[in-house]
Amino acid sequence: MERASVHEPQEIIHISGGDAIHLLKMGTVLLDVRPDYELSRLFDVERVIYCPYSEIADHLQELPRDKALIIADAVGLRSKEVCQLLLESGYQEVYNLAGGIVDWDRMGYPVSKDKSRILTGSCMCQLRIRNKN
Repeated sequence: MERASVHEPQEIIHISGGDAIHLLKMGTVLLDVRPDYELSRLFDVERVIYCPYSEIADHLQELPRDKALIIADAVGLRSKEVCQLLLESGYQEVYNLAGGIVDWDRMGYPVSKDKSRILTGSCMCQLRIRNKN
């Protein structure tokens, strides 16, 4: 997990859930960029910020620059794009959580479930948040 020097172009570093757990214990912040409708499963970690992918550019100034950031989404695709944006915006220590919350949950890392956000519907165009607790 070494970071390139300031003179070299920075590449995105992809990390596993195990690497993320280690970094989170050292004070790293997890930035979850999933849209609201994907938040029925939440990362159950101490330092997490939720900001949808579509709003990141508007909230760059609000993200901590003094801490490392792990960027996460559902499977690791949009988070990769956010990593690139952050690196281009001057953030120094940015990691992409490979596999997102899907692999995180599959590997047994801490997840909480928000039953009020579980989606229901017969097809993608009809998905709605089910309001049952």
